[in-house]
Amino acid sequence: MKLKNILIVVKDIERSKKFYRDLFGLEVIRDFEGNVILTEGLVLQEEKIWREFLGKEIVPRNNACELYFEDRDPEAFVEKLEKLYPSVIYVNRLMTHSWGQKVVRFYDPDGNLIEVGTPV
Repeated sequence: MKLKNILIVVKDIERSKKFYRDLFGLEVIRDFEGNVILTEGLVLQEEKIWREFLGKEIVPRNNACELYFEDRDPEAFVEKLEKLYPSVIYVNRLMTHSWGQKVVRFYDPDGNLIEVGTPV
């Protein structure tokens, strides 16, 4: 068995496709009826579909999981983030952990937590 995809819930598929393409270079592999598969195994699903499937409300910014990306130049990434998405909500701005890794944490437009860190 192997893990194939990670699914996140979004309110606006088009906005989310643009966000993940602009910041991370993810491209659409398949786009069908409120579900979009992006490169690197990320799947976007419209909130209304997920809510109907589960029969429960969606809780944005629940901090229960995060998407983790690595970038060798986090300062340049943060510049791009702030230029393209100036109203981004940070969990923590760029910082350096005691072991030397630089990281920044923020929410995507739907409250999904993202971390970008230097390779460990």
